[in-house]
Amino acid sequence: MSETVPEVRHERHGHTLKIVIDNPAKKNAFVPEMMAQLSDALTLLDRDGDLWTGVLCAAGDNFTAGLDMPKFFGPGATVKPRPEGNIDPFGLANRCRKPIVTAVQGIVFTVGIEIALAGDIVIAAGNSRFCQMEARRGIAPLGGAHFRYVTRAGWGNAMYHLMLCDEFTAAEAYRIGLVQEVVPAGQQTDRAMEIARLINANAPLGVQVTKDAGRKFIAAGEEAAIAAIPEIHARVMKTEDAAEGIRSFIERRAAVFQGR
Repeated sequence: MSETVPEVRHERHGHTLKIVIDNPAKKNAFVPEMMAQLSDALTLLDRDGDLWTGVLCAAGDNFTAGLDMPKFFGPGATVKPRPEGNIDPFGLANRCRKPIVTAVQGIVFTVGIEIALAGDIVIAAGNSRFCQMEARRGIAPLGGAHFRYVTRAGWGNAMYHLMLCDEFTAAEAYRIGLVQEVVPAGQQTDRAMEIARLINANAPLGVQVTKDAGRKFIAAGEEAAIAAIPEIHARVMKTEDAAEGIRSFIERRAAVFQGR
């Protein structure tokens, strides 16, 4: 844990890249350099063929209190343009192709929710506290909450929390679909890593194509998702992993996938 230098660091654990938000002295509030480091880590995950899943988590008692606003918008702001092609942490300009499991705890405010929802699966500690409070400050969510709340939670639940700007619990986040599991505080990262390992037991190319197909439906609807099926077929059916999956079924053994 870093005590002085705010950072987003990453570690390799087999086929999983563990990405850690590390600024606990400021409730893991993001400074611009941390957002750039998160983008770099997600870009590494996206491009490295030996990395099949990502786990995003945070050091200390909280996931993040959001942005350190003066450092993004004040006179001394240090924001720099994201390098061309780098993955957008909010998944707006582009999204990582690999599955991302996010583990949250304590304060999960504003951009913390949006970054979590830019991933795929969210595991919440029971002490998590969520709040999308931008409208309370006279602004509005700019990192995807305005539509990802709707796709995850439905219109009524989305508008309820976006318009009230209320603080809500992990149990409520689970009820409306913003998180997929609630675990005792302190177990959220281990559970996220376990889920990543379970995903890694499946064919990585098949998992990535499944994510891509789901995104096509969200972006363009059922007709576009149906039209993508031939492309999906071409991408996976002639791979070594597809052949291994069939062999393992016939031979009644666990498949060993290579991501090829």
